[in-house]
Amino acid sequence: MTRICNNCGFENQDDYDYCAKCGTPLVEGLKPKQVYVYNSQMPQVNKKAILAAYLVTIFLSWSGFVVGILAKNRMMATFTFFGFFMPFYLVQSRHPTIRKHGIIMMVISLVGVALSFYVLLK
Repeated sequence: MTRICNNCGFENQDDYDYCAKCGTPLVEGLKPKQVYVYNSQMPQVNKKAILAAYLVTIFLSWSGFVVGILAKNRMMATFTFFGFFMPFYLVQSRHPTIRKHGIIMMVISLVGVALSFYVLLK
């Protein structure tokens, strides 16, 4: 036998005291329980933080190339590996927008590292 909810019409199992769909009591005399609603929407992405992450990534991954060219100091090109820290961190995010920006930053870092290697091996 099933219990039909008077509020929403959902068919519940016989041993249920509350409706599985809407939480309405199925037995007379029971008081409604406090219901917690979980918001499954993804949180908003802070655009200023993403912009700052891009600036940090560009500065760190391309600084070895720029300093290597301007100062003719090839050893400064090794500094460029610090540009990978931010993208590696962002790629591991569960949020798809943050992960997408992390992949873009990874490409930016790879180009900066490749150019820095060019300066280092030149």
